[in-house]
Amino acid sequence: MNSLITLITEHAHVAHWYVFIAILLAGVNVPICIDLLILMSAFLATMVIPEHALYLFLSCLFGCYFSAWGAYWLGRWLGPRLCSVNWLKRLINVERLHKMKTFYEKYGLRTFLVGRFIPFGVRNCLFMSSGMSKMPFIKFALIDACACTIWCTSLFALFYYLGQNYQIVWHYLKTFNLIIFAAFSVTVIVYLWYKFRRKAQA
Repeated sequence: MNSLITLITEHAHVAHWYVFIAILLAGVNVPICIDLLILMSAFLATMVIPEHALYLFLSCLFGCYFSAWGAYWLGRWLGPRLCSVNWLKRLINVERLHKMKTFYEKYGLRTFLVGRFIPFGVRNCLFMSSGMSKMPFIKFALIDACACTIWCTSLFALFYYLGQNYQIVWHYLKTFNLIIFAAFSVTVIVYLWYKFRRKAQA
């Protein structure tokens, strides 16, 4: 990841293409942090190449949107076989995919919107489980378009206005991501426990 950041910074005039390609790779589970790429793009737009701010934003937005398509089709074409791939086992497993499927079937857009803000592989699990469960692609693309636009615009705008202090922002972002992930995990556990208890009582 550090090498990628150095490469993008040194070639700032074409940084938007590097960012776009890197985010697409993240969609097929290459270990690249999308949040950090958005943060770095916003910093470049603020401090280094303000004339390319729009290009950098659009590369983040469309990169995030199309990378979700990659994860969706990966899940749709390969299905449960993905869970047996050694280097993917830590990111995806049958239990996590099942949880994602349950949530998006029940809450729709809200699941995608919340899922977009949760790091550590949860986003891709959501997209891949959509594909694995044969969710209609048009429905998936439309719902995620709304969620992706809200998430990416909010994140880029926040980082853009705080761009001069990007190192401090990145430090707090990692902490924030951990808190969000922990809160999401607790919510899922409580929800599943509640359903199990009601089923046992019934």
